[in-house]
Amino acid sequence: MPTTTLQIPTTDGTSDAFAAFPDQGGQHPGVLMYPDGFGIRPVLREMAVELAAHGYYVLVPNPFYRNGPTPVIEVPEYIGEEARPAVMSQLMPLIHAHTTERILSDADAYLGFLADRPEVAAGPVGVTGYCIGGLLAMRTAVAHPGQVAAVATFHGPVGAEGPEDLRRLFSGLTAQVHLGHAASDITPEALGEINEALDAAGVDHTSEIYPGSVHGFTMSDTDVFDPAALQHHWDRLLPLLDRALGPV
Repeated sequence: MPTTTLQIPTTDGTSDAFAAFPDQGGQHPGVLMYPDGFGIRPVLREMAVELAAHGYYVLVPNPFYRNGPTPVIEVPEYIGEEARPAVMSQLMPLIHAHTTERILSDADAYLGFLADRPEVAAGPVGVTGYCIGGLLAMRTAVAHPGQVAAVATFHGPVGAEGPEDLRRLFSGLTAQVHLGHAASDITPEALGEINEALDAAGVDHTSEIYPGSVHGFTMSDTDVFDPAALQHHWDRLLPLLDRALGPV
């Protein structure tokens, strides 16, 4: 499976990124994969390669490039309970500084990059994200109706709370949606509010709590990893992309 590291021009500098794509040549639907806050590292590269094996050109950008290239912060090979506080103390200032303006500006650059790649087929793309990357994915999809045909978020915030804010957020959303919530992140009542707002906006969606899961359940290099929930994530993500972007 071919992989490459890239430098993507943005309005604020250059974002480093990782890409994986099928090795048989030709053009493939594009998927923008936002990492969790811990950034581009082996587990994200492995997930991008696995997704690319299903026929997609997968781009994984470094959202915090303004603070330096990957790795922006030092992350141990295994992020367990003892290591987590020190890592989070480095990470949270970066997340708080990553404004909506920055998110949307970078999304323009990433989607423009995909549109110009000779390996990427013309037409809409998919966007997926993990943890804080889920917020970035949703904001990207909302800002680019028509260009983003599918958006999936896993153990990530949607970027709004309460019925009115949720309705405003989803009102212009045209992408097909899957939201995979960690059981530790959301109450059934909050899930109901999200799903009611998606229904009211006429969004084609699935939105569910992954039973027994903890925030970060997809990441195999952490102590909250849940293999069954990761597989459920693939079982939801792959059909979503297939429906929205066409069989590959």
